[in-house]
Amino acid sequence: MSERLEAVTAPDSAVPDEPEESTKESRGQAIWREIKGLFWVLLAVLAFHSFIAKPFYIPSESMMPGLLTGDRLVVTKYPFGWSYVSPTIPNPIAIIGNMLGGNRPWSVTLPFSKGRVLGNLPERGDVVIVTPPGGNQDYIKRVIGLPGDTVEMRDGRLILNGKAVKAELRPPVYVPVDANAPCTLDHFYDRLVRTDRGEFCRLPIVRETLPNGVTYDTIDDFPGSDGDTYGPIKVPAGRVFLMGDNRDHSADSRFPLGEPNNGLGGPVPWENIGGRAEFITFSLDGTTSWNPLTWLPAFRDGRAGNSLRPRKD
Repeated sequence: MSERLEAVTAPDSAVPDEPEESTKESRGQAIWREIKGLFWVLLAVLAFHSFIAKPFYIPSESMMPGLLTGDRLVVTKYPFGWSYVSPTIPNPIAIIGNMLGGNRPWSVTLPFSKGRVLGNLPERGDVVIVTPPGGNQDYIKRVIGLPGDTVEMRDGRLILNGKAVKAELRPPVYVPVDANAPCTLDHFYDRLVRTDRGEFCRLPIVRETLPNGVTYDTIDDFPGSDGDTYGPIKVPAGRVFLMGDNRDHSADSRFPLGEPNNGLGGPVPWENIGGRAEFITFSLDGTTSWNPLTWLPAFRDGRAGNSLRPRKD
């Protein structure tokens, strides 16, 4: 006798239920989840910028020949400790304004607060970023004088503690002319040189050596500036004296705050030092636009990776 197997149909109650509609993530919940994720990413980036390191853009020629307009740097925040200028706090109004063609600092600075957390004074020769007293825009300068030093400029020569700093005339530096490094009368007087390899700015160089052995090149332009004669002035306790390497085109501690000089108003409180410049990441010649095809040709050769830490003899 043969047996016949018959398919048994499970009752409806054995079929798993479909997920309830209420367990599905709504569109609004998905958007909110993405917003929260972006918030934590932004918070992590701002914390890194505030306490570890941040990028910095060179907006002027005040630190030539070592730094050119268009250089991008890494600035570390921790070498000198942290102060009221350390936190990076976005300014939405400035950010939107800059997108519409403005040119304002995109972050805000906290009110002045005396002292630093785990603070250390910079060394002579360090390249640092500094916020002018009462301002919120970062400058980049070199530390020349520390508390107790007497700083003087006489006929364009630096005198520190009554003794002229060693100054050695060096061969000129030829900087390729581009949109970010023009060689007009407004920038450098009669320095344009035309060759079969293109146009260059021929810059006269004086190499200075500070008492601690740090050496760096400065530009000694003609006819000079009002900053060629300054002081003597003694740097007060808790302050540092800063200067640009492009001595005749630098708004620094030799010049008053505000218009028209836009200087640092003398030795600045060490609380205003925001960090130390470490190295160049890349450099652009000023020809970039919205068109991605312009980005790659705008990169300057040979600048990425250049260290900004002081050299010592």
